[in-house]
Amino acid sequence: MSRSIATFLALLAGVTAMPALAAPAAIPELSTPAGWLPVAFTVVMGLAMLAYVVLDGYDLGVGVLMRRAADADKDRMVAAIGPFWDANETWLVLGVGVLLVAFPLAHGVILQALYLPVALMLLGLILRGVAFDFRVKARAEHKAAWNRAFYAGSLIATLAQGYMLGLLIMGFERSAGAMAFGALIAVCLVAGYALLGAGWLIIKTEGALQQQAVRWARGSLWLTALGIAAVSLATPLLSERIFDKWFSLPWVVLLSPVPLATAVLFFVVDRSLRRLPLRLAEGNEYGAWVPFAGAIGIFVLAFYGLAYSLFPYLVVDRLTVWDAAAAPESLMIIFVGACVVLPVIIGYTAFAYRVFRGKAQPLDYT
Repeated sequence: MSRSIATFLALLAGVTAMPALAAPAAIPELSTPAGWLPVAFTVVMGLAMLAYVVLDGYDLGVGVLMRRAADADKDRMVAAIGPFWDANETWLVLGVGVLLVAFPLAHGVILQALYLPVALMLLGLILRGVAFDFRVKARAEHKAAWNRAFYAGSLIATLAQGYMLGLLIMGFERSAGAMAFGALIAVCLVAGYALLGAGWLIIKTEGALQQQAVRWARGSLWLTALGIAAVSLATPLLSERIFDKWFSLPWVVLLSPVPLATAVLFFVVDRSLRRLPLRLAEGNEYGAWVPFAGAIGIFVLAFYGLAYSLFPYLVVDRLTVWDAAAAPESLMIIFVGACVVLPVIIGYTAFAYRVFRGKAQPLDYT
C-alpha cells in the first residue's frame, strides 16, 4: 500500500493547468548533454514502464482472476504473488518519477489530459493494497468482502491503465471515437493482464488451480491479440509520420519481423495451452513456463512497436523528448542518482524472485 500512496503523490505533484505547446524545436547535437540525456531518460522511463506492465501486470491479472476462482484456491493465488506485488509497483514509481523530474512539461501535459483515469488507477491500487493487507487478518465472515475489494481494485487499476494507453495513442483527443478506442484497449488490457496472471499461476501452483489457470489463459489469449492488433493498426493510421516510419522502404522490410514474431508467439502460446492439460494431469511440468514467457515476449514486442512509433515524441506529433526535458544541468544530477538507484532496484527485485522461487506454499498466519 505504501507504494500506491507514493505513486499517488508522485503523479499529482506538478499537475497544474495544461501549458500551451510550442512548435517542436530542432534536435540538439546528440554528443552534447542537452542531446543525449533526454534520450537516456526516455530509455530509463520506457524500460521502467515495461517492467511495471510485465511484473505488476501479472499480479494485477491474478487479482482480476480471483473473482472466478474457488474460495479454496484464493489463498494460494495470493500466496503466488505475495512476496512480489509490492516490489513490482516500484517500477511505476520509478517511471512516473522520471517523467516528473526529467520531463516536467510532458508530465503536466500528460497528467492534465489523463487526470480522471490516473485518479481512478491510484484509487484502484490503494483499494487493492488495503484489501491485500486486511484480508490476512479478517474474520471468516469478512474475508469474502476483502477478496471482492482486492478484485475490484485490480480491475479498476487495469481498466484505467488501458484507457490511458488508448488515449495516449489517440493523441489525447476527446472525441467519441477516441474514448471508444480507449474503452476497447481497457478491456483488452484486462485480458492481457489476465493472460500474464494465468501464466504465472501455471508456474507457481499445482493441481486443480493449475489446470484452471490454463483454461483462464486460453480464454484471455485472443482478446489480448485483438487489443494488440487494434493498437498496431490505429497507431500508423493516426499519424502520417508514424505511417512513413513503418511502411516506407526499407523500413517496411526491416520491421516485418516484429509483427511476424508476435504472431508466432501467439501460435506458440496457444499450442502450449492446448497441450498442457494432459501433461499436467500426468504430473509432467514440461513447458509450464511457455505461456508466461510467451506472454512476456508478446508484451515486449508490442512495447517495442509502440516505442518505435512514438519516439522522439512524448505527446504524439506535438512534444518531443528534447522539448519536454529539464535543463541539462539538472538532468546530469538526476542521471548520477539514477545510476545509483537503478542497479539497487534491479538487484533487490532479482534477489526477491530468487529467494521465493518455486511453487507457492499455503498461507500460514500463525
